[in-house]
Amino acid sequence: MIAQIRVYTAGNGLQEAPMQVKKVITYVAVAFVVFYLFTKPTQAANAVNGVFDGIIHGADQLAVFFTNVLT
Repeated sequence: MIAQIRVYTAGNGLQEAPMQVKKVITYVAVAFVVFYLFTKPTQAANAVNGVFDGIIHGADQLAVFFTNVLT
């Protein structure tokens, strides 16, 4: 559920602003990733490798499961 924030604008009165909040959160997340890449590239590479290793491990476990189910 997205929290809706009411924003007062000069000409339009009170408005719902869920998209502005989503946009700000996206920009902050992208800025954090860029900052992390430039300040700690080795740790960032290790984090990406960890994510891909986790995905590969999960896929391997699913393959083992379905192999055992179908045999």
